[in-house]
Amino acid sequence: MGTRTSDWLAGYIRAWESKREEDVRALFTDDAEYWFRPDDDCPAVGIEAIVAKWGEPEPSLPVHHLSVLIEDERLGIITGTVDYPGHERYANLWEVWFAPDGRARKFVEWYMTRGGS
Repeated sequence: MGTRTSDWLAGYIRAWESKREEDVRALFTDDAEYWFRPDDDCPAVGIEAIVAKWGEPEPSLPVHHLSVLIEDERLGIITGTVDYPGHERYANLWEVWFAPDGRARKFVEWYMTRGGS
């Protein structure tokens, strides 16, 4: 068994690859905030809004190298890269703010583009 954050990351990757609604719902609380950028005017709020955003198409199948950087009982920090072949590469740092049950109550994506593939 992994840590809270590594288990959550494995679920995130599963949901990312499957795009199944039940996989996405398993990651976030009903009232979760999902910040796609830290400077967004407002996040996607609530599981219905998050599920809807996850249904949007991506430019290509992502190739990712992500791992847990640091964590405690309330916050996990994930870092790594995501490459959308033929589109863009990103350096990522993700904040996962946990509810007591291990789902995210707040998720923030920090990223920088690293140029095309």
